[in-house]
Amino acid sequence: MKKVMLIITIVSMSLTSCVSKKKFTELEAKNKEIQDLLNTATVKLNTCLTEREALASQVDFLKKNNTDLINNMGNLTTLTTKGAENLEKSLESLKEKDLKINRLQDALTKKDSVTLALVTSLKREVGIDDPDININVEKGVIMISIADNLLFKSGSYEVSDKAKGVLAKVAKVINSKPDFECMVEGHTDNVPIKNAVLLDNWDLSVKRATSIVRVLHKELGVNPKQLIPAGRSSYIPLVENDSPANRAKNRRTKIIIMPKIDQFYDMLESEMKNLSGK
Repeated sequence: MKKVMLIITIVSMSLTSCVSKKKFTELEAKNKEIQDLLNTATVKLNTCLTEREALASQVDFLKKNNTDLINNMGNLTTLTTKGAENLEKSLESLKEKDLKINRLQDALTKKDSVTLALVTSLKREVGIDDPDININVEKGVIMISIADNLLFKSGSYEVSDKAKGVLAKVAKVINSKPDFECMVEGHTDNVPIKNAVLLDNWDLSVKRATSIVRVLHKELGVNPKQLIPAGRSSYIPLVENDSPANRAKNRRTKIIIMPKIDQFYDMLESEMKNLSGK
């Protein structure tokens, strides 16, 4: 069973379309609940598998015991009522445990199956040969990382025409999954910026995120209810900001495509209750 880990990190500066602190707190709390559920589910699943093995051994023992009785006595009437009842109960318990295990495994793998299918589609649509675009799965969600030299001019938050071509391919995949959410994260290096429009790197990262969200919505037809802009400033670097090349790597935009948290939470919670027999 593939263990699903879903970590949603949202640190945003509120502009007109940025994530509110209340939304961030709600998503962060929900994400912690999901992670706790996943950990509990894994423990319960392992316990079920252990119990299943014990039950299977018990069934084998009872079958062998009954076979020996039949062979020794030469008559089915030697199969005691108690032995028959124990065998029947063990078989029913084993069947029920198998059903619960299968249901929980389906719940835990359903999201990953959809995610992997989307990654394949994205790589086919966007292409994987461009060194400025990276598509992969991290902690159960799809991460599309696009270098800023492909999206913006230095110190600017105006989306380039070249970037719109890439975003159009991303929008096609997002539009194919109307039940999924799309978070756009702006990241900068640690070089301070301040001018008549931008106050700091927080401001730049948020404006870049909202600029891409506007393109996805207004120009490419993505449902605004699916879009979440967020600014991360320079605080989640990929590498140390100790050289021009490394600073360039840290200037990026991440587009995170993920199932709606509530949908996945409800699905997992339901199967956890089934596993507990409630």
